[in-house]
Amino acid sequence: MIIFSTLRKINTIVIIIKHLKMKRFIVITLLLVFVTQGFAQKKELTVEDANYMNAALYPVRISNLNWMDKGDYYTYAKDNAIYVVSAKRGTEKLLIDLDVLNGDLHRNKIDSVKRIPAIKFSDKDNCKFKLKNNYYSYRLSTNQISLLNSVDEKAENKTFNDANNNIAYTKDNNLFVVVDGKEIPITKDENPGIVNGQSVHRNEFGISGGIFWSPNGDKIAFYRMDETMVEDYPIVDITTDIATVENNKYPMAGRTSHHVTLGIYNIETAQTVFMKTGEPLDQYLTTVTWGPEGKYMYISLLNRDQNHLSLNKYDAQTGDFIKTLFEEKDDKYVETETPLYFTPNNPTQFVWISERDGFMHMYLYNTDGKLIKQITGGDWLVTAFKGFYGKKSDNIYFMATKDGYLQNNLYSIDLKNSEITRITPDHGTHSTIISPDGKYIIDAFSNTESSRKYVLVNEKGKYLRTLEEPNNILDEYNLGETKLIDLTAEDGTPLKARIILPPDFDENKKYPVFLYVYGGPHAQLITDSWLSGAGLFLNYMATKGYIVFTVDNRGSANRGRDFEQAIFRNCGSVEVDDQMVGVDYLKSLPYVDAERIGVDGWSYGGFMTISLMLKHPGVFKVGCAGGPVIDWKYYEIMYGERYMDTPETNPEGYKNSSLLTKVDSLQGNLLIIHGTSDPTVVWQNSLQFIKACVDNNKLVDYFVYPGHGHNVRGKDRVHLYRKIARYFDDYL
Repeated sequence: MIIFSTLRKINTIVIIIKHLKMKRFIVITLLLVFVTQGFAQKKELTVEDANYMNAALYPVRISNLNWMDKGDYYTYAKDNAIYVVSAKRGTEKLLIDLDVLNGDLHRNKIDSVKRIPAIKFSDKDNCKFKLKNNYYSYRLSTNQISLLNSVDEKAENKTFNDANNNIAYTKDNNLFVVVDGKEIPITKDENPGIVNGQSVHRNEFGISGGIFWSPNGDKIAFYRMDETMVEDYPIVDITTDIATVENNKYPMAGRTSHHVTLGIYNIETAQTVFMKTGEPLDQYLTTVTWGPEGKYMYISLLNRDQNHLSLNKYDAQTGDFIKTLFEEKDDKYVETETPLYFTPNNPTQFVWISERDGFMHMYLYNTDGKLIKQITGGDWLVTAFKGFYGKKSDNIYFMATKDGYLQNNLYSIDLKNSEITRITPDHGTHSTIISPDGKYIIDAFSNTESSRKYVLVNEKGKYLRTLEEPNNILDEYNLGETKLIDLTAEDGTPLKARIILPPDFDENKKYPVFLYVYGGPHAQLITDSWLSGAGLFLNYMATKGYIVFTVDNRGSANRGRDFEQAIFRNCGSVEVDDQMVGVDYLKSLPYVDAERIGVDGWSYGGFMTISLMLKHPGVFKVGCAGGPVIDWKYYEIMYGERYMDTPETNPEGYKNSSLLTKVDSLQGNLLIIHGTSDPTVVWQNSLQFIKACVDNNKLVDYFVYPGHGHNVRGKDRVHLYRKIARYFDDYL
């Protein structure tokens, strides 16, 4: 259609030009202009595109990237094959493809596979891989595939130990280990309220699992969580003929919490001892770390108020408490999320990461608890510890915001002279894979100018070669301009905002605003990354004619302790103030229609959406709140009490932050969305708000996603996007 339309335009112009007897070069010029316009029409984003259902819109990704041996070579997967690449020369060759693998599987009487699995090579001839619940070793030169170990099909939380090929895992609420093909039960708790080997404390404090292998693989440390004293919370399953209830243990703020201990199972003796962590029983056990020789266990004990942490040392053989190495206290809260990192050359020294000076930094301690020195310092923070590298392993590689809080770069620091070297040469947000010897780094990064790109650099940050160019397919789409803006909070704190203009923006027109908000801790929405962290849905809303706007308010991540702790005991206070600074900025723009401002957010962002509408009635014509916290007394202990304390100790804060007491202020159109099986922000939150709206004769729109948890995932997310977009179209 575009071609025929263009041809018709050309024919019309030619006729006109002949009639007017214009010069030949003018004819050519006009032809070029119209041909270019005809063929340069850009694509429009769809709601399916916004959910990345068009795979071509994904940033590039190199699959199964792994360093081999010391780091002279790396492997990657492409088109059902594994290739090996020389880091020094860049030459590559095929190691194995699907046909070869299936041939060897058949020769070893193992079922063939449809796609090549994730394979980790130790050298060019030897590797390991997993198929279903079986773990194999594979020698290419002899075509030999050997079974290392297998686990039960019901096994979860599988943790493989490379030292001895044993596997620890959970089934239901108990912990097991497979040794030489034999399954051994480590725990035998019949009460489902006692859970072993799984994540505890609702995944707070950096906890992501509950199984910890000792350095040589002869012992297994594991969490044991007793939830029997915690109240049941019902999650309703409507898929059965008669709806059934699944009771979850949900410890609400101010109520009874679970009790956690740490056990150590000795494979040789088949005996378990528990670390004598003492009382109170509702304390938090974090930063679980084995000493490098496997003789000692280090655990941080954090009190329930979360303002006093003790790093303790225990005898791994007896469970006896040995000593407290040091303590950390804070008037508001202490938050540590990383284990101890022992130095390779001295097993009596370790790196501790703490926010004690206002920013996350590294400190060098010995195992007697003596502070040797602060390793890093400044008004920036360490975001990840990457490891010790170098000939003498005296260099620490780490990710940090040293060159700006919008960025995340890789650095190294020499422990001897504290000299810091930036390794990732390009600005932006980086993810790195470091060779075992530290000589080479595979850097996957994006920034405001480029989607994800893969490059190889050396330990000095020298660029060596590009491994994968960025996917520029979004250049074919009609997207608006994105700008980053500096604002200032009422107390003088600098804030960062992002604005996305509609395509074909006309500053002489008036546009409605789609304000997207999160606003809570542990999240940063605006970054030096592709699309400035906005993603496709926000760009989709801009293509529909909205000014899309976001502010990272006080309370959000990567700006230091004081910036985040500004919300302490008063959630929904300074965050709302900072968002209104953004609204005032928007109102100052001649192309913004101040009568058509809407706000959208999920989870903490849902709480913020309703808070903004209730605390500033009349400002927001439309709001959409997904999975919103309505009253913090309905939220769980670990996260909720960190920022709000308990309803008993902070009654004024809970009263001020509750949205139930402010319903009579509601103006405009509000849509609330909730998953009926949400285990994080339980359904009770939004239902209580609906009840309050009915009691106050306030009209509100409500939509649920049956069976969905704390968000809407998969294909149903397209439906969610359509729902939100149509609501704003209808009312804004």
